[in-house]
Amino acid sequence: MNIIIVTEHGGTSKAVNLSSPWLITGLVGILLLPIIAALLTWQLTSSPASSDGNLAALDYEALWQQSAQEYELSADYIKEESRVQLEHMTQQLGSLQTRLSRLDALGERITELADLSDGEFDFNTDPGMGGPELPSSTSAHEGDSVQDILDRLSARVEDRTQQLRLLEELMLNRKLDANAALDFTPVLDGYISSGFGRRTDPITRRIAVHSGLDFAAPRGTPIHAVGAGVVTFSGRHGAYGNMVEISHVGGYKTRYAHAHELQVKKGDLVKKGEQIATVGSTGRSTGPHLHLEVYRNGMAIDPARFLALN
Repeated sequence: MNIIIVTEHGGTSKAVNLSSPWLITGLVGILLLPIIAALLTWQLTSSPASSDGNLAALDYEALWQQSAQEYELSADYIKEESRVQLEHMTQQLGSLQTRLSRLDALGERITELADLSDGEFDFNTDPGMGGPELPSSTSAHEGDSVQDILDRLSARVEDRTQQLRLLEELMLNRKLDANAALDFTPVLDGYISSGFGRRTDPITRRIAVHSGLDFAAPRGTPIHAVGAGVVTFSGRHGAYGNMVEISHVGGYKTRYAHAHELQVKKGDLVKKGEQIATVGSTGRSTGPHLHLEVYRNGMAIDPARFLALN
């Protein structure tokens, strides 16, 4: 192949002869140029991506190490929390055991003082329990945990507390019954000078019914309530002279007549044995004494029946 080149100066021309190898080499070079350019472009664009990939790998490793450290710290925190909770539960266990021992000792002492020997209040043994045994979802070979022991002790403490409440209620009822009983001697420094029922009247000398007991005693001797109640009358009352009347539970009523000085007023609450007046000789009386009457539902009954229980 011949190529003619014409120059501008002088119009001369030169001829260049291209053989086949040169022609082929040139064509191949022209064809390879786009491929080489593409390779160079790919190399330039792929290098940052590779760098980013390596960076991502390094970041992942750092995150994994950080996660592992945080897990270890969390595990240590959980262990510390478990240790603190165990110590707290152990303290609770000791406190419950101490409280249970005190409740048992107190219950036994009160039971002895109350003369309860029928086994109704037994503080030496656990309460009876039973029922069919059903399979549990947890393993049967698991040991008792501290929480299980605490639950059982709490149940025992609750049982002892309930028994003590019932015992307290029983004692209060006994106390109320004891206070309500009309068995206190109204005059401690005196003697019965006239009984209940038919007698010779000390003034008219005729046979008459005496509706109470007479206690001869020096003037000013304290008069005590034979039982707890409410004062329903305090003042002058005809032949009774200065009189105190007290209403009691169960429909009972007591009267204290011929008093010298009255020391309670209507509406007062009085206890058994409380001083309510002093011995005198007011009203229809032959000398200093206390006239005591006891009524039940409006009917006079012999006070000696109650005083004999003292």
